[in-house]
Amino acid sequence: MKTEASSSGETGARAQTRIQAANRETILQAALPIFAAYGFRGSTIDQIAQRAGMSKPNLLYYFRRKEDIYEAVLQRTLTQWLSPLRTLERDGDPETELRAYIEDKLRMSFEQPEASRLFANEILNGAPVLRAFLQTELRVLVEAKAAVIRHWIDTGRLAPVDPVHLIFVIWATTQHYADFAVQIDAVLGDRSKSPDFLAETTQAVLGIILGGVRHSADAASERAIANAPEG
Repeated sequence: MKTEASSSGETGARAQTRIQAANRETILQAALPIFAAYGFRGSTIDQIAQRAGMSKPNLLYYFRRKEDIYEAVLQRTLTQWLSPLRTLERDGDPETELRAYIEDKLRMSFEQPEASRLFANEILNGAPVLRAFLQTELRVLVEAKAAVIRHWIDTGRLAPVDPVHLIFVIWATTQHYADFAVQIDAVLGDRSKSPDFLAETTQAVLGIILGGVRHSADAASERAIANAPEG
């Protein structure tokens, strides 16, 4: 039988766990834009603690080293960024599945650009933290989703393209709007500040990518005409 004291203790422990989880989340949210802006080497514990609104000793209670914060932020970012890819379903309609994936990736690039920049910086620096993950879990995931795309091609529902390179094209195109936002703003000016820019971008990207992989009699006929010898 639980005593009043033990019940009170369990309630207090649960409350403490919730507080700890909330504080860890606060730290990770504070660290993301700092790591994205300054990189791992240029960021400091003091910067993160100040942005999180807590003392340095309090922050170090949850994460003993800057490396621990960086790894946690990267893992959290990867979980979020790879979630849309995991949803591609073999039995789904190819265009519907790819459309949803591209839309999710673009929305994340617009709404969470720091996450994409953090990942890009890690890759550009040789992926010292993520290399093992990239060579194992990410490779397995990409191979699995490439098999889904290959099934769509084999069943005549998608144009014959290289599945892995299609995934790479989607990554490169969608993440461009986060990683190269400064360049986009410089080229487009006020147009990139419009509240309709995400919708405009989504429509354009979907048209280009889906138009390139859509399998139809008309598309096949157009390709045959384009590739026919002259004369």
